[in-house]
Amino acid sequence: MTPSSRGWGFSRSQLNYQKLPGIKLEKMFDCIIVGAGPAGGTAAYHLAQKGRSVLVIEKESLPRNKACGGGVSPAIAQWFDFDLTPAVSLLVNKIRYTWKLEDPVEANWPTPMWMVKRDVFDHFLIQTAQAQGAELKEKTEVTGIEFKSDYWEVKTNTESVTGRYLIAADGANGPMTKWLGFKESKKRQSMVFEAAGNDSNQKVHLEFGSVKNGKIWSFPKADSYSINIATFRGGEPKNLSPDLMEYAQKIGLTVNQNQLLEHPISLWDGNKNLHTENALLVGDAASLSDPLSAEGIRPSIFSGVKAAEAIDHALGGDGDALKKYTQVINEEWGADMVWAGRLAGAFYRFPKVAYKVGVKLPAATEVMSQILCGELRYADVANRAIKKLSGSFLPGRG
Repeated sequence: MTPSSRGWGFSRSQLNYQKLPGIKLEKMFDCIIVGAGPAGGTAAYHLAQKGRSVLVIEKESLPRNKACGGGVSPAIAQWFDFDLTPAVSLLVNKIRYTWKLEDPVEANWPTPMWMVKRDVFDHFLIQTAQAQGAELKEKTEVTGIEFKSDYWEVKTNTESVTGRYLIAADGANGPMTKWLGFKESKKRQSMVFEAAGNDSNQKVHLEFGSVKNGKIWSFPKADSYSINIATFRGGEPKNLSPDLMEYAQKIGLTVNQNQLLEHPISLWDGNKNLHTENALLVGDAASLSDPLSAEGIRPSIFSGVKAAEAIDHALGGDGDALKKYTQVINEEWGADMVWAGRLAGAFYRFPKVAYKVGVKLPAATEVMSQILCGELRYADVANRAIKKLSGSFLPGRG
């Protein structure tokens, strides 16, 4: 029961600022967000824009480096009412595919993809949220959480803070998912190598065949490029660094083991509950990454938008708002990720055939571009693609 429902005539957030003789009241935020990545920054912006009091807690100092390829669909612009291009490092409209660095094919990317540097992009989102009134506590680590009947107490290495609602946006490796009582999803192996200098070709490069059950990709930026490696299904090697270092050497780069950054990814693995008492999971904490492409920024931002809507409605008295958030994510994102997972299973079962009869076709690039821009769904193409792949398989070709 909230204070207003008891007939006190004012909300808990208004109570924060009541000055009563002899009583010291701490500030009660409408929402505390743990993590300042794309999901957390997006949720903070939209909640603050609606006039809600928001605190974002980030363990690092912003701007901070983040191991990530940094490819973003321009479709995310639909969820913001401000210009995101100041945080975009490069627009890329060409892509190059290879199989074990041979059999290359190049294609035009119909809608230019945004390449971002996560230190710049994440900080930009948080700054826009701050401009709307959100507060930020950086260099602050959350050490524990406790639900107090109708609000959350969040303990940190410096102090405890309270909020009516809580958003876990602390990524694939954060503790919030476990602390909130959710089952943790299996993490897939991924590593990133950041190379300084300008890639004169300014093309996305996808390399297949060099890592079992996975791929390597290179995303250019204005003054650097990132090389990523990841696995997408079972049977992966215990350590991906030898594969990544070998690939880098083959393309003429000298890589030090210390330059490799681990970047575990949590792929969507089926419908799940994403809400509990006054709390939501978003972004990588909710395991939203695409099981075929590993796209994570767009679904993170989408979840941040929907989480902000849900909490705003909950603060307005909608008792089912958080439950509806889970339904929206499962229906509007998860349902299509089921098809992405099926397609990934077929692709990595017969990778060489998939490369020849799928990846190399000009239509494949156009279809993937439409999917990443939200113009097409995996459900529209997966069955046909799987049938074609299975029908093309001959023993010894995969």
